[in-house]
Amino acid sequence: MKLSLAIVALAMAIPAISYAQDSTAVSHGEYPNTFSSGSANVSPFTNQSKRFNDWSISAGAGVPLIQSADLTSIKNGNGKNLFGYSAYVSIDKAITHAFGLKLQYDRGETRQGWFNTKDAAPDAKAVGARTQYDAISLLGDINFSNLLRRVDNHSPYRWALHGYAGVGTIAYRAYQKDIKGQVLATEVKPFKFGSMFMQAGAGLKYKINRRLDLEGRLMYVVTGDDEFDGGGDKYSTINRREEQVSDNFFNATLGLSLKLGKHESHLMWHDPLQEIYYKLDVLANKNQDIEVCKKGDADNDGVCDDWDRQLDTPAGARVDGAGVALDTDLDGVIDLYDKCVTVPGPVENNGCPTTPTGPVVETETKLEGIEFDLNSDRILPSNTPILNNAVNYINSSTGSYSVIGATDTRGTDAYNQKLSERRANNVKNYLIKNGVQNGKINAVGKGEKDLKYPECEPATKCPEWKNRANRRVYFEAK
Repeated sequence: MKLSLAIVALAMAIPAISYAQDSTAVSHGEYPNTFSSGSANVSPFTNQSKRFNDWSISAGAGVPLIQSADLTSIKNGNGKNLFGYSAYVSIDKAITHAFGLKLQYDRGETRQGWFNTKDAAPDAKAVGARTQYDAISLLGDINFSNLLRRVDNHSPYRWALHGYAGVGTIAYRAYQKDIKGQVLATEVKPFKFGSMFMQAGAGLKYKINRRLDLEGRLMYVVTGDDEFDGGGDKYSTINRREEQVSDNFFNATLGLSLKLGKHESHLMWHDPLQEIYYKLDVLANKNQDIEVCKKGDADNDGVCDDWDRQLDTPAGARVDGAGVALDTDLDGVIDLYDKCVTVPGPVENNGCPTTPTGPVVETETKLEGIEFDLNSDRILPSNTPILNNAVNYINSSTGSYSVIGATDTRGTDAYNQKLSERRANNVKNYLIKNGVQNGKINAVGKGEKDLKYPECEPATKCPEWKNRANRRVYFEAK
């Protein structure tokens, strides 16, 4: 029986061992494709594209102790402290960094009852037993240390807590001994109905090096059989001592795991967070300052000489995107030197007109654009640059001006008259607030009597941009 179980375990392990040696080669399939997110570094997940070792062989030995049975290995009323022996060997496959599978073969002997069966029975009432067992099981392996890894822990680790659980088939011979001698009480063959069992437990692993791990493990085995302890037939006197129908035992073992493969790291010891930290460090070291303005900025106007169309811009002058000094009124005097920024004038008069008389023509002063929303006297944010230029112009001249408000043709004459007056007063107040002397300006409302586009009467005859141009404020010299 023991030999047959060992042969079965070996037969199941051979296919696993044949794939244990992985490679660093990367497949060159037709990637990237529709399913690969477009990355140029994507390769099919094959045995050749692995980055980590994921196979290992484990073996260990320990002590089994029957804890829940009619005959026990501990001193609890159904026996005394008796120690057996156990051994295991397994083929381990890591599926992810936190989960794997084990195909495990266990062999051992438990000792239970009131005396060791190697000794003679001390009296007529004493009963001792021993059970030789062989088992094959498939276990799930959860790496709790990787599963519950703290995100703020930047250090590598050498200890790992694992949890195991699985099912399998168990075969055993249970011997019972009393003052009359020893007899075979129960025999169960493998792969028979009723030979199924399960086990679960935990193990603490220590990484010795890239090849070897040391592990202490404590498993709890549920046999599902009331005769495993050697109590004999289930209706026997001994097996009626306790009501449970499953004889269970602890199995404490110490073992080694040999990690197979060519890579430096095993998947179960891989911490994805550590890899992220490493890659971030690599990227940080590779960061290079982007070199801009290779030819410099000779005039220090904020525009690189590579695309600066005016390399000798005076210090303090405002420039456009091409590095050319601004000349708002296009009179040939840049704004830096122009004392009348919005009104064209000769160079010899610092960009100001020599005789500022008559109405200020909007198309020349660039003051058109002081427009308003429909039925509103609120100064729009887009108007403030024009009004600020008007402050400079009015302050630089010696005359006085009327701030004239106008509307489009919507609404009644009386309403439009009041609306135009409010618009003119708002602009006047803004100019005074920003430095214009009160005596140099006054506000006049002309309602809809002064249309920039007279053809827009009624307003439905014109596009909206013409009606908006009619809703305006302009200046006129007194």
